[in-house]
Amino acid sequence: MEALIALSIMLVAAEIIRSGRGRADLSSGYPWIISYTFSLLHGLGFAGALREIGLPQKDVPLALLTFNFGVEAGQLAFVAAMLLAVALVRLLLSFAGRLRFAAACLIGTISASWFVERLAAFG
Repeated sequence: MEALIALSIMLVAAEIIRSGRGRADLSSGYPWIISYTFSLLHGLGFAGALREIGLPQKDVPLALLTFNFGVEAGQLAFVAAMLLAVALVRLLLSFAGRLRFAAACLIGTISASWFVERLAAFG
């Protein structure tokens, strides 16, 4: 089982290399099949590891279920953190645009004042 898990990871690496070179890859053509197969393979590997450490057979389903909930919760937390980071960057960029506008207005006002002062000095 562990050899198949290593092979699946190697396949993903090959897919990344192929897609970087502009070639069509298997996972974009059949994403659901690849996802299902990899999930099943890795789940079976994890179940085998639980059995090897001495977890009673009756506790394996609950251990797998709670492990998967933990993985999903971690993925949701990561997505939430990324969405928050994107929102903060957008907020900072919009603030930077407003700050630039305010600075331009201030600079324009000061230069207009200098212009009027120098124009008055001629008269």
